[in-house]
Amino acid sequence: MNELIRQLLQGILEYNLLEATGVIFGLLSVIFAKKENILVFPAGIISVLIYMYLTFQAKLYADMGINGYYFIMSIYGWYYWSGKDKTHEPTPVTSNTKKEWMWTLFILVFSFIILYLILIHLTDSDVPLIDAVTTAIFFVGMQLMAKKKIENWIAWIIGDFISIPLYFYKGLVLTSFQFLIFFLLAIAGYISWKRTLDQRKKY
Repeated sequence: MNELIRQLLQGILEYNLLEATGVIFGLLSVIFAKKENILVFPAGIISVLIYMYLTFQAKLYADMGINGYYFIMSIYGWYYWSGKDKTHEPTPVTSNTKKEWMWTLFILVFSFIILYLILIHLTDSDVPLIDAVTTAIFFVGMQLMAKKKIENWIAWIIGDFISIPLYFYKGLVLTSFQFLIFFLLAIAGYISWKRTLDQRKKY
């Protein structure tokens, strides 16, 4: 614990401006998501562009790829969230149907297998298994968020929890701390969206 605190303080003192900027906009995007605010997407776009560079430098190639995917899905989500349903209200929070759950699990497993094979055969990654796991989880999470599915928070909770020690191990201490905050915000986001979904089902 003392070592964690020491490295965190060292990272803050060294103050990597680029990483700090990515952290700030990343946190803003999660806060906006929790509030169902469409600003989640422009804030997220700034963060992912920064992290595409940072993860490349850290040899987290799958994470670099997923940030590129975040960029594309942020554009799609921005468009999708700005739409209106038949009642002319903003796009509502919904949950996966059984068919959608099957599709989600298929994408999760398929993307993990492909990513893991790419990492072990085509890159010099020293953490291919964990990198593939987190990337596959976040791949699914972003897709679910873009479609405003409450299950996106489950993916973020699991992925954030795993990412805390991963980024600490990679020396991105501020980012590791960011994922700790992401983890807590994801729990709060799930609770908030669940409340909204339950209220909507009453009417």
